[in-house]
Amino acid sequence: MAQYFKIGKLAASFGLKGELVLQHNLGKKTSLKGLEMFFLEESIDNFMPYFILGTTIKNDAEVYVQVDGIVTKEAARKLTPKDVWLAAEDFQKFSAASAPISMLGFSMINNGENLGEIVEVIEQPHQLLCAILLDGKEALIPIHEASLDKIDKKNRKVFVKLPDGLLDVYR
Repeated sequence: MAQYFKIGKLAASFGLKGELVLQHNLGKKTSLKGLEMFFLEESIDNFMPYFILGTTIKNDAEVYVQVDGIVTKEAARKLTPKDVWLAAEDFQKFSAASAPISMLGFSMINNGENLGEIVEVIEQPHQLLCAILLDGKEALIPIHEASLDKIDKKNRKVFVKLPDGLLDVYR
């Protein structure tokens, strides 16, 4: 099965011809030039492709997107506010290496213990929250100066030093 990464959401419709505003967390200004499709999750682990006809940069974190088959404002509104996913290969191509979202798919290591794969990165003003699956349950792990030890991009690992008792809440 293909692997998908959530990069943002379709925030709004724009204009009368079905354009959409894609808010993304890719960490850099991009027109997504060369991207053929993105995916919307129709149901759990069921991703529907939407083919891109054209894009225009709105600002550092938003892009106007014209999607095949969406030609009216009403049709575009039905797709908002849905999360947007990219296939792993496209995600690697379009995300900035320094962006927090680039940690998706990395393993989180705490004191030598592999806690699991980072499945979501939530940016907040003073810290990041990384969602992992810990013993089958979603756990939100705060990442900030005190908890982050190092990031090994080559081996796709994030090393953390978590406070005692934090993981007990999820176990």
